Amino acid sequence: MLSVHQVGLAFGGTDLFRDISFLVNPGERIGLVGRNGAGKSTLLKLIAGRYNPDYGTISTPTGFKIGFLTQDIPPKPTTTVWEEAASSFVEIKQLEAQMEALNLQLTERTDYESDAYMKIIEDLTHAQEEYQMRGGYTYQADMERVLMGLGFKPADFHKALSTFSGGWQMRVELAKILMQNNDLLLLDEPTNHLDIESILWLEQFLADSPQAVILVSHDRTFLNNATTRTLEIVLGKSYDFPCPYYKYLTLRDEIREKQRQAKANQEREIKQTEQLIERFRYKASKAAFAQSLIKKLDKVDIIEVDDEDTRSMRFKFPPAPHSGKVMARMENIHKHYGEKHVLRGLDLELVRGQKVAFVGQNGQGKSTLVKILAENLAFDGQLEWGHQVQVGYYAQNQAEALDGSKTVLATIEDACPEELRKSARKLLGNFMFAGDDVEKKVSVLSGGERGRLALCQLMLKPINLLILDEPTNHLDMQAKDVLKQALESYEGTLVVVSHDREFLDGLANMTYEFKNGKIKQYLGGIEYFLEQRKMQNMREVELQQDAKRQQKEAAAPKAETGPSRDAIKQAEKALKQAEREEAQAQAAFEKAHAELDAVDQIMADPVEFKKVSAEPDFYSRYEALQKASEKAFAAWEKATAALEKCQQAWEAIAP
Repeated sequence: MLSVHQVGLAFGGTDLFRDISFLVNPGERIGLVGRNGAGKSTLLKLIAGRYNPDYGTISTPTGFKIGFLTQDIPPKPTTTVWEEAASSFVEIKQLEAQMEALNLQLTERTDYESDAYMKIIEDLTHAQEEYQMRGGYTYQADMERVLMGLGFKPADFHKALSTFSGGWQMRVELAKILMQNNDLLLLDEPTNHLDIESILWLEQFLADSPQAVILVSHDRTFLNNATTRTLEIVLGKSYDFPCPYYKYLTLRDEIREKQRQAKANQEREIKQTEQLIERFRYKASKAAFAQSLIKKLDKVDIIEVDDEDTRSMRFKFPPAPHSGKVMARMENIHKHYGEKHVLRGLDLELVRGQKVAFVGQNGQGKSTLVKILAENLAFDGQLEWGHQVQVGYYAQNQAEALDGSKTVLATIEDACPEELRKSARKLLGNFMFAGDDVEKKVSVLSGGERGRLALCQLMLKPINLLILDEPTNHLDMQAKDVLKQALESYEGTLVVVSHDREFLDGLANMTYEFKNGKIKQYLGGIEYFLEQRKMQNMREVELQQDAKRQQKEAAAPKAETGPSRDAIKQAEKALKQAEREEAQAQAAFEKAHAELDAVDQIMADPVEFKKVSAEPDFYSRYEALQKASEKAFAAWEKATAALEKCQQAWEAIAP
């Protein structure tokens, strides 16, 4: 299908690739992995024909079609979302124009028995058959399915694409490529601009698609679910593993360990052979034996251990300065851009030591709220800061905002407090900028290198409220692991906006979902959120089914003119019972929360905290109060859902 044979490429006299070879078969889904700067995006550009290799060949069958999604934001178009998505169906649009022209000719002619008239009918028939074969009668339904899967709503379809952000425009580019019926898809970081729901949809789409795929992603969960084969680029060489990413990690380590053992055994045998040669080569009676050993040694194929890039970041956030219990309290926050209301009456409190995840579809207000907190973005409502709060902020475009004219070293030195300037080189070394790397201009750094440099800036001042907006977009997997470990041990309050499920897993202990200008709190991490969302989706399906059944029953002829008196009494009884249970659950939660809050207030007072912390069971009691509060909140949520269901049932039959 696609053959890459002994391909090599160099930049500035330095080899980026050396003798890379692999085949891509129909339907294969390949994950292309490697460190930032290893050349993954460049390899995709070679396959797509954007670059030419210095040597080697890349060959495909005649008529082979490749769709390529790059990381570059396209120029702002003047078309609508629907028109831009439809532009990918070039052949179908040409056939539509051809059929329209042929039909027009048929309406204008009256020579029904002529050869020319019959030729038009024949051409129209062929065009209609071709149109059907290419999916002309279903492509609009496919467009709607793909656009909605990537997060667009029907109301968005006929809006000007230029009114959407670059991330949403990239979604349209992805939609066009997915719908083009290519033989091979090249996807470079396709999840960078997607929310969790759209990523889940894309995983399923790729699994169901007959197209072959080569994708670059630093999202481990996405790679695990979307690929069946892994191609690793390390120090200019490629290594092929016939398994998805999570299995490749284990297999790669096993292969390298076996190579190391085999190499050690071979080196021991070679050393023993050399000792025998040295011992016998000058003895006439053993000279022939020594010569045979020399010839044997010359024929030995030296075992090589696969190259491995062992560089890694190493850092830890400075101790967080002491602060009050409440870091920030927001009440009735409103934010709109023109007629578009992003946040509507939002209330939120950030407490010391929390690790909070903001999730939800793009455009729902996550980054807007972050900018209100970190960039003093104008808003309506009230924001009250806690005592001695010191904010550290990593913006979504932080890496791109760096001054490209400065060197790496100057970037850190200029941002350093005076007492840290002499340690700038050492600090940069922790972020994998060693030797001459610190003299590079920021403009020549890769996206991942810029991301590491932006993280390095966060280390320069002590902070107790750390706000990160999509911090993993440009980081490779090793760098993400180091960042996650540092955040897990970070003592301050953390707010992180991310769509990377693996990165959030085990990191956040509180999740807020942004939707339709509001937020919903989940007392747990990303796994708990996804589990609850799945349950909610099932409830939505059930409610839709109930509504359809009710409509069907309403349309059917009825023997009675309305519900029976017994049915009304039972619904009323169930509603009152649900109201009592909901009120009891709310009271139980408020009581549990008040008990926990009382202990928190004691802990905020150093003198009182010193007294109670000496009690042997203090920490176990505090942990029990936390669990009781979480359990009470879950019970309240359940009771509220039950009450809503009873209210709907009552409203459906109430006289």
